[in-house]
Amino acid sequence: MNYHWNWAVFFQSTPSGGATYLEWIWSGVQVTVALSLSAWLMALLLGSLVGVLRTTPNRWFAGIAAGYVEVFRNIPLLAQLFIWYFVLPELVPGGERFKQIHPVAQQFIAAMVCLGFFTSARVAEQVRAGVESLARGQKAAAVALGFTLPQTYRYVLLPMAYRIIVPPLTSEFLNIFKNSAVCSTIGLLELAAMGRQLVDYTAQPYESFIVITLLYVAINVVVMLLMRQVEKRAHIPGYIGSGK
Repeated sequence: MNYHWNWAVFFQSTPSGGATYLEWIWSGVQVTVALSLSAWLMALLLGSLVGVLRTTPNRWFAGIAAGYVEVFRNIPLLAQLFIWYFVLPELVPGGERFKQIHPVAQQFIAAMVCLGFFTSARVAEQVRAGVESLARGQKAAAVALGFTLPQTYRYVLLPMAYRIIVPPLTSEFLNIFKNSAVCSTIGLLELAAMGRQLVDYTAQPYESFIVITLLYVAINVVVMLLMRQVEKRAHIPGYIGSGK
């Protein structure tokens, strides 16, 4: 292979000056982390609410929550991203105001909302599965003690359900970092987009994508190690949800 390796390319100045290609990559890491964490917070809160509604005895609430999950889980992420960024600002009231803010802010907000809603549908199913895996006697005991339904969820069911579903939540947490790469299609300069931009300017694709890959691996390893600590602390010794 006649390819000319040049790892020093990362320390060269960019065409605009004032920064190196390594600083470009680092700015992409920062955008990816900020986007993924904000979208994850949104997904966890919204997904928890929808997951709880799916397990309530009220058929209307359960049906609306089920429809929500089916919509956001079955439409491809890329299609949802284009809808949030290109279509909704043209249709909803106040869309003109959204289009007047800074383009980078537009891209970040649309990407965060898209990832948040997409992932929340998956989190909702995990919360539902966690609640339904608990023995029914726990809910009956809470009601017998005089707890209202919201109190039963808050103090009895959800604390146990969350501890059970830490492993699948970890997978979704990792996925949201990887899914953030799709957001480069609307112009957001996250990690993957910065890698492609570096290739366009330097014609050094191997170095660029090797570093980008290693950075994604490093981010996911850090997330996985942190979530393993959470899983160890939240583990319920000997507990097996019977669902009865």
